[in-house]
Amino acid sequence: MKKEYDILVIGSGLGGLVSALILAKEGLKVCVLEKNNQYGGNLQTFSRDKLIFDTGVHYLGGLSKGQNLHRFFSYLEIMDDLELHKMNEDGYDRISFGEESIEYPHAQGYENFVEQLTAHFPNEKQNLESYCEEIQYVCAQFPRYQVVGKDSYNEEILHLNTKRFIESVTQDKKLQAVLLGSNFLYGGDSENIPFYVHALTVNSYIQSAYKCVKGGSQITKLLIKKLRQYGAEVHKHSEVSEFVFNENNVLSSVKTKEGKEYAAKKFISNIEIRSAMKLMGEDRLRKSFSNRVMSWEPVSSCFSVYLVLKPQSFPNFNYNIYHYSSEEMVWNAFRYRKESWPETYMLSSTQSKHHPDYAESLTAISYMDFDEVKSWEKTINTVAEEHERGLKYEEFKLEKAEKMISALEKKIPNLRHSIKSIYTSSPLSYRDYIGSFEGNMYGYMKNSDNPLKTMVSPRTKTDNLFLTGQSVNMHGILGVTIGAFNTCAEILGKETIDDRLKQMININENK
Repeated sequence: MKKEYDILVIGSGLGGLVSALILAKEGLKVCVLEKNNQYGGNLQTFSRDKLIFDTGVHYLGGLSKGQNLHRFFSYLEIMDDLELHKMNEDGYDRISFGEESIEYPHAQGYENFVEQLTAHFPNEKQNLESYCEEIQYVCAQFPRYQVVGKDSYNEEILHLNTKRFIESVTQDKKLQAVLLGSNFLYGGDSENIPFYVHALTVNSYIQSAYKCVKGGSQITKLLIKKLRQYGAEVHKHSEVSEFVFNENNVLSSVKTKEGKEYAAKKFISNIEIRSAMKLMGEDRLRKSFSNRVMSWEPVSSCFSVYLVLKPQSFPNFNYNIYHYSSEEMVWNAFRYRKESWPETYMLSSTQSKHHPDYAESLTAISYMDFDEVKSWEKTINTVAEEHERGLKYEEFKLEKAEKMISALEKKIPNLRHSIKSIYTSSPLSYRDYIGSFEGNMYGYMKNSDNPLKTMVSPRTKTDNLFLTGQSVNMHGILGVTIGAFNTCAEILGKETIDDRLKQMININENK
């Protein structure tokens, strides 16, 4: 029995779920297929020692009333049910270098952002003010960043380069490094990356920064609950293995590994773009398009160490720490020397439920090239498909965890005494669970010299197949959400999407 739908979404990452919900709200018959045991792509969490750990989403920006993500999530009807915890207003991110004890704050609110950094850089107040003005200006040029409004890119802005821009804002080398300090959020490249990527990423957090209580997977759960309320179907353990085209060369259905077939009028692919291309078949793609995509360089992957702490042994901190072995490291943080790994890390803590002054766990993340795990690349290990990678791999992970803890102890002496147990994930874990190419964190490297090279239209050459997700344009919660609205605008028409959002904004602002 072939089931028929209006829309079939392949992959249940944030982009797929948001697209599905926008369309289900319009009364369309929608179905989402996910290959894994857990929905949500980068929003997935896992549990160890009865504690929840995030794999991808450690904090969210733009979620205060009237801000863009708040508006998008309100339209999706999940905003009111999100359990959020506001991060430290005077420093949601703190940047540190080498042996220095100073942690430089990124604060919430533009005035506060300027004020907190001026305390460390008294002569730079004006430069900090112009930095804040510029990132707001650049963000305002982006379609849908303001939810409704602009519908085309300002080409000139796409070519602005982060390094050149930051150097034009301030001559102070230390301040340059501090402003770039959270570049982990876009893969640690501040030399080649277009400035808009930096601006779009940082601006939301300056507006407001929150943690998801109980992890990012609550976003997934709320979206799926809403989808079901609107009559959509969501299936896991359903890996799409084949696209079926009819005699007119139109995509008519997909088959899963389990042998089921799903037919639909339109399809949205929310899987890694190279995997989608394999399913489409080379002959159905323009040669120039496949060559372009295959020439993209994946953003670096990472290695994460998850530390379960002994009860009431370690004070909680309500911010993220970004630490670099030196200021210079900021420009190319993903290029590290194996022998001195980790040269940079991001550290975040999770508050204990019963003793809020203490942390129950810590997560430390650093860059890792896929090459380091290449000898195990043929192995796959997920909840849905379990295979051990062997003793050598376990030893490799243990050695890396040991190095990470030693690096953390330089900043937090005697941390070891507080550790109850240690868990890790490598680029292979990201590849297997999230389906990203070589476990990359954020899709593909963008370059200010050729920004259009990595920009892809949500429309494909196959009339009824659309793309969404982080390998299409912007990554991150906000980037992917905006991308999903843009994908749906191709299906429903931009006017329809704009009207729906305007109505929602009017209702909410008048509450």
